[in-house]
Amino acid sequence: MPDKKITVLYVDDEENNLISFKATFRMKYNVLTAISGDEALKILGSKPVEIIITDQRMPNMTGIEFLEQVLEKYPNPMRMLLTGYADMNAVIDAVNKGKIFHYMAKPWVEEELDKAIDKAYEAYMERENLKDENGKLAVSNDQLEFLLRQKLLS
Repeated sequence: MPDKKITVLYVDDEENNLISFKATFRMKYNVLTAISGDEALKILGSKPVEIIITDQRMPNMTGIEFLEQVLEKYPNPMRMLLTGYADMNAVIDAVNKGKIFHYMAKPWVEEELDKAIDKAYEAYMERENLKDENGKLAVSNDQLEFLLRQKLLS
């Protein structure tokens, strides 16, 4: 577990679910909530988020449609989908279109969701560390190329 709290954005059109999620996880995570995909996109535009959890069935924009927009504008956060409906097409679309990390059924079980968030954060950090290492490797390659050119010219 990191020293700083993981920022989790939970998106659901049912206010009771937002309240319940925040009450359950506010001590462990920095919890942000949004009652719609549009509201969540505004939050993502103003605050860094590591994990996004969204309900599938919402008016105006489904969870998958929301995650597709997230993927275009904010590809870094890990994405998870919750739904109270056993809809295999939604799962397939979530994986293929929303590139989700994890799918869970509602009502969620606190321990299972907590473990899924922790695993998503581990994957997030591995990906971020890999980006950092690739950046360092690119700098080293540039330096080696420069040295090689100098040696060839002398």
